[in-house]
Amino acid sequence: MYRIIVIVLTTFLLSACMLGPDFKKPDYDSPQTFRFAEDAAEMAEAVNLKWWELFSDPDLVLLVQTALRHNLDVRSAVSRIEEARAALGFSEADLYPMLDIQGGAQIGNYIGRGRSDTTDTSAYIAPVLSWEIDFWGKYRRSNESARADLLSSEYSLRTVQIGLIAEVVSTYYQLLDFEQRLALAEYTLDSREESLDIIQKRFDRGIIPEIDVNQAQIQREIAAAAMPLYQRLIAKTENGINILLGQYPQAIKTGDVLHLQPVPPEIPVGLPSVILERRPDISAALARLHAQTAKIGVAEAMRFPSISLTGLLGVSSVELGGVTDSGEIWSAGAGLAGPIFNWNKNIRRVDIEEERTRQALIAYEGVLLQAYREVADALVEIDTLHKQLTAVERKNKAAQNANKLSKLRYDKGATSYLEVLDTERTLFSVGLEQSELEQQYRNAYVKLYKALGGGWLSEEEMSENRTSED
Repeated sequence: MYRIIVIVLTTFLLSACMLGPDFKKPDYDSPQTFRFAEDAAEMAEAVNLKWWELFSDPDLVLLVQTALRHNLDVRSAVSRIEEARAALGFSEADLYPMLDIQGGAQIGNYIGRGRSDTTDTSAYIAPVLSWEIDFWGKYRRSNESARADLLSSEYSLRTVQIGLIAEVVSTYYQLLDFEQRLALAEYTLDSREESLDIIQKRFDRGIIPEIDVNQAQIQREIAAAAMPLYQRLIAKTENGINILLGQYPQAIKTGDVLHLQPVPPEIPVGLPSVILERRPDISAALARLHAQTAKIGVAEAMRFPSISLTGLLGVSSVELGGVTDSGEIWSAGAGLAGPIFNWNKNIRRVDIEEERTRQALIAYEGVLLQAYREVADALVEIDTLHKQLTAVERKNKAAQNANKLSKLRYDKGATSYLEVLDTERTLFSVGLEQSELEQQYRNAYVKLYKALGGGWLSEEEMSENRTSED
């Protein structure tokens, strides 16, 4: 009994040993503040919640919910999580003893090199227990790597969610931009058709020269040519949204026109260090680094001998029909297998995993740098686009007034129709510019929310979305 206890304890102690480095989160000196940030307050809670609801557009909210439920990339990411979970279960099985079944039967009269006059028969059946003792932590490191891969796949799903939500919202505002441009083109076409009708009547009475009629006709056709362009862009943008929703192309229902769409309230950006805890792509990169670090231990363990225990307990018989009525058979043993000379193959395997770990660390640092850049880019876009938009709004009012005055001057004969045409072109161009800036300004907020790591949904929130749509 004492010997058995000693053996068990010795086995336990030996199996507690694990080769390879234990994973430690790498130290990274993050900046104290974000560039272009006005303060360093804690991030608003809204960043982590359903920030797209802050735009107060029910049609947009419905599109996001549909995309989260049916988008193919999200469904694929969910499948990858299940794959990683299955891989973890596969890896965990190596930690435990395996129970198999062996059996066989034989009949014949062949003995040695000659033929026998008697016919021999035999049969046996026995369960076989085998267990490779994890002395060096090979299977535990492999299990550790699989757990980290599972965690990485879960964070990758959140990353896909964030990217999907941001793309749906930004494409939606692009659609509103094109719809607003189409409305502006339609309004301009109606206005120029009215002007052409008036000018044609004046020419018929001999008041104005024919060149004015020709110029009015040209401007009408320019406005008419713009409409198919925006109709095409609207249709293609709707097709893009439908792909994000995981459905076939169809018309997309939209809410208020772009210039009436509210801008979400400004949010405190927060400390740069907080991003390390919020962005799932950073957490996923960290998990991948963890998984790769554990593989070093697996490679190092393969340099050392493996020890396995086997046991067999069953029955056998010299008669095929009486195998269950005969005597018991049993066996127990241990095996040792290890490399002796393989041209440094196992050493090189460790070198490979160490270099892959360095690559994973570099990739992690790259994700960090990209995160800080995205926040800085979004902040400067919000600031500068707001200034641009304010200036263009003033320019639009001035262009409207100039166009009104030029028509009055033309009606009084104080100027040529060229002045009217110039102010109309300016007014149309400024209108298009303002629409584009309104779209870019709102999308700058989308980029900021995405860069700050907001928008991913928990499993509970995903379930709520599914329930609300069923």
